[in-house]
Amino acid sequence: MSLRPYRDIQRRKSRQIKVGKVAVGGGAPISVQTMTNTLTSDAKATIAQIKTAELAGVDIVRVSCPDEESTAALKEIVRGVSVPVVADIHFHYKRAIEAAEAGAACLRINPGNIGNAQRVKDVVQAAKDHGCSMRIGVNAGSLEKHLLERYGEPCPDAMVESALEHAKILEDNDFREFKISVKASDVFLAVAAYQALADACDYPLHVGITEAGGLRSGTVKSSIGMGSLLWAGIGDTIRVSLSAEPAEEVRVGFEMLKSLDLRHRGVRIVSCPSCARQGFNVIKTVEILEQRLAHIPTPVSLSIIGCVVNGPGEARETDIGLTGGGGGSHKMYIGGIPDHNINDEDKIDHIVKLVEKRAAEIEAAKAAQGNKAGQSHAAE
Repeated sequence: MSLRPYRDIQRRKSRQIKVGKVAVGGGAPISVQTMTNTLTSDAKATIAQIKTAELAGVDIVRVSCPDEESTAALKEIVRGVSVPVVADIHFHYKRAIEAAEAGAACLRINPGNIGNAQRVKDVVQAAKDHGCSMRIGVNAGSLEKHLLERYGEPCPDAMVESALEHAKILEDNDFREFKISVKASDVFLAVAAYQALADACDYPLHVGITEAGGLRSGTVKSSIGMGSLLWAGIGDTIRVSLSAEPAEEVRVGFEMLKSLDLRHRGVRIVSCPSCARQGFNVIKTVEILEQRLAHIPTPVSLSIIGCVVNGPGEARETDIGLTGGGGGSHKMYIGGIPDHNINDEDKIDHIVKLVEKRAAEIEAAKAAQGNKAGQSHAAE
C-alpha cells in the first residue's frame, strides 16, 4: 500500500498504438512532443532544430508538410534525426501519401477533410503499407461547417462529434492505429472536450492547449489545462504549444510531468523564493545550476534552500541538498543526511560534481539491474 495515496494518479485505460518506436497509450510512459517552426523544405535547418529538441529529451517531433517541396525534404529529415517524425497534413491527400512514402512515422490528418472516399482509402493504404499511425486533430478554430451550423459555436459536444466522425471513417477502412486530440485555445473548452472524449472512446489521446501564447503566459495556461487533465489520468502524449523555440516546449512538458510524478527526466530542483534570511543568493544560484545541469537526463532531485528554516526538511526528501548557513559556509546533505560543509565560493562547482556523481550511480545501478534481469532470462 502506498504511504502517499494522495499522489496516485489512475491513468485512463486506452488501446496502444506506435509512433515509430514510441508506444502511445496502453499504459506506456506519457510521451512529450513538439513541432518545428522552420521551413520543412529546408532540411538542414529542420534537422538542426529537431536535434536541439532531442537534447531536451523530445520523444516525437511533428513537421508541417504544406507542399511537395516539404514532403520531398522529409526523407532526408527522417534519416537525419533519431526520433519519430509526424507529418502535419491539411486537406491535400497526396501530401499524406508522399509523407508516408518518405518515412513519416505518423500522419496528422483529418480523413473527413481530404476529399472523397477513394482518397481516404488511398491514404489509409499508404499508411498501412509504410507502417504509419495517424492522429485525428480536432481544433475549435477549424470545426466543420455542418457542426458549427448545428451547435452555433465551438463547444465540447461539437468537438467530440467531429473527432468521432473522423474516427469512424478510419474504422470503416479497417484502420485503428490512431490517436485523437481535441484542442482549443480556451482552457475550459479544451478540458471539457477532452473529458467527454475520454469517456466516449478508448483511443489514446494527444493532449494540448493550442495557441497557448508566449513562453510565460503559455506555460501557465497549458499547465492549468493540461495539468488538470493529466491529474485526472487523461493523456497519453502531450505537446505544450508555445510561441517559443521547440526545445522550450519540451522542457515545459517534462516539468509538467515531473510535477505530477508521471514521468521523470533530468534534475528536479526544489528551491525557495529567498528572503532576508538567505545565506547566499538563491535566485542566482538556481539560475546557474539550471544551466550547468541541463545536460543530465537522469532523474536526480536537488534542494537549494537559503536558510535552516525549511532547508533540512526539504533536504531529507531529495538526493542532494544545500542549506544556507552563516559566515559563508553552508551545509550539504547527501541522501537526506547532513554530510559536510561547503564554502560559498565553491558551492556551484561542488554541487554539479555531486549531481553528476549521483546520476552516474543511478545509471550504473540501472545497468546492473538490466544485466541481472538479462542473465536470469537467459537462464530460463
